[in-house]
Amino acid sequence: MDLVIRAAVAFFFVYLLTRIIGRRELSSMQPFDLIMLIMIGDLVQQGVTQNDFSVTGALLVGGTIGLLTVAVSYLSFRVPRLRPALDGEPIIVVEDGKPIKRNLERNRITLEELAAAARQNQLDSLDDIRWAVLETNGRISFIPKRA
Repeated sequence: MDLVIRAAVAFFFVYLLTRIIGRRELSSMQPFDLIMLIMIGDLVQQGVTQNDFSVTGALLVGGTIGLLTVAVSYLSFRVPRLRPALDGEPIIVVEDGKPIKRNLERNRITLEELAAAARQNQLDSLDDIRWAVLETNGRISFIPKRA
């Protein structure tokens, strides 16, 4: 039972950590970010299993993490009021060609990153954008102005 409780605590710690890190950073992982996530996984594993290297312990911990992942996903699906806390909400970062600085700063997105994302979507400048939305998966969606 101790392993299950530690696995649950570790799951919610990692979940909270990924929410704090931010969706933009997780969607554009650099090698350093991948190394950090692997190290966090290893450190959490050590804290959860301690010196238990048994197959039973591994199954309990893996099952607990899997069950909690499904439970959080199910809660997000079935309880719409929890969805913003669990998944986040899309954030408008450009409106009628004008960047919304407060939203960009809150999500640590520079104008250069925004312009690069627009160019990747075949948009020459921010003036061509009606809306740009930072989606919950960290990607930026663009809705161009109609000609």
